[in-house]
Amino acid sequence: MLEVLTGSGLAASAGLNAYIPLLLMGLLARYTDLMELPSGWQWLGNGWVLLILAVLLAVEVVADKVPVVDHVNDVVQTVVRPTAGGLAFGAGSTSETVTVSDPDTFFSSHQWVPVVVGVLIALGVHLLKSAARPVINATTAGFGAPVASTAEDATSAVMSVVAILLPVLVLAFLLGLVAFFFWFLRRRRSRRRERQAARAAGFRV
Repeated sequence: MLEVLTGSGLAASAGLNAYIPLLLMGLLARYTDLMELPSGWQWLGNGWVLLILAVLLAVEVVADKVPVVDHVNDVVQTVVRPTAGGLAFGAGSTSETVTVSDPDTFFSSHQWVPVVVGVLIALGVHLLKSAARPVINATTAGFGAPVASTAEDATSAVMSVVAILLPVLVLAFLLGLVAFFFWFLRRRRSRRRERQAARAAGFRV
C-alpha cells in the first residue's frame, strides 16, 4: 500500500510539474539516505541528468507563469508530464525509501504496470490543470497565472516530499484533487448557464 501511495503521489506531482519529483528523487538518492533507487532507475541520480532536470525546471517555472506562453507550455507538457509521471511512479514505487521496506514485492511480475499507472495519473492531473488555467487567466486578465503557477509548483514539491517521507498523507492530496475536479466541473457548468442566460436576455432586448 505504501508503494502505491508513494508512486501515486509522485505521479500526481509530475502532472503539475514534470521535473520537480524526478529532480527530488535524484537528489535524495544521490546525496542522502532517504531514498535508494533500484538498479534500473539509478540514472536519475546521475550528475548530468540532475543538471538537465534543473535547467528544464527553470525553463518550466518561467514559462508557466506568463499568460499565453503558459498555454503553449501546457500543450508541450501534454506529452512531457505523463511521461515524467510514468517514470516517477515506476522509480518511486520500486525504490527503497524510509517508509518502504519491501519494494521488490510491488508489481514484481509486471514491471510495465507502474509506468502505465503513473502516466494515467499524471495525465489526469495535467488535463485538469490545463483546463483550469485558461479560466483563471480569463477571470483575472492574466494576473492569476503567476499565482496559480506558483501554487502548483509548491504543491508539486510538497506532494513529492510527502510521497517519499509520509506516503499515507498522499491520500489527502489525492482526495483534494478529486474535490477540486468536481468543483471545477460545477463551476464551468454554472458559468456556461450564465453565459447562455446573458445571450438569451440580449436576444430578447
